Amino acid sequence: MTAIVLHDLGSRREARAWFATAAHAAGESGDQQLHAWVMAREAMVGLNYGSPKAAAGLAEQARRVAGTTPTAAATLAAAVAARAYALSHQPDQAREALADADRLMERLSVEQRADTWFGHCEQKHHVHLSHALTTLGDTGRARESQDHALGLSAPTSSMTRTLLTIDGAACAHHGGDTEQACRRQGGVVQRICPG
Repeated sequence: MTAIVLHDLGSRREARAWFATAAHAAGESGDQQLHAWVMAREAMVGLNYGSPKAAAGLAEQARRVAGTTPTAAATLAAAVAARAYALSHQPDQAREALADADRLMERLSVEQRADTWFGHCEQKHHVHLSHALTTLGDTGRARESQDHALGLSAPTSSMTRTLLTIDGAACAHHGGDTEQACRRQGGVVQRICPG
């Protein structure tokens, strides 16, 4: 949890140190799903701070550790890998990881789908899909995921709603409506930095 908070605060170096500690402890415990979850979450540091190839490598390690059993960790690792591959301009690998993430999501138990730190709920799933599909230029499917995620997000989930709005703006731009894209982005900036 400390690593995730530090990541969210932009303290990349400190976040990585805490993720390394968590990964070591999870590995020592023998809990492969926890180990995979920690690595998948650490991969998001690279996603969010400009190292998608490193993120893809870490997400793939997480996928190997998680195995093929439908778990929240395996689903998260596949979804993060899809985003990382899309950002790394590896569309075939991204689409393969997306397909795996969807297959795993369909087979998750109710417990694994819980909206908890270690669960992989439908809302989180669609946030990841939105980003990967937007980056791939698959705007139709990206918009579907954005709509699903927004419908499942609380009005107070400002970060999630902001990220989905940015994806929506990128989809508008991909579709040739750059003016609409700019209006959406401008609205995001006004909400984040009022006045």
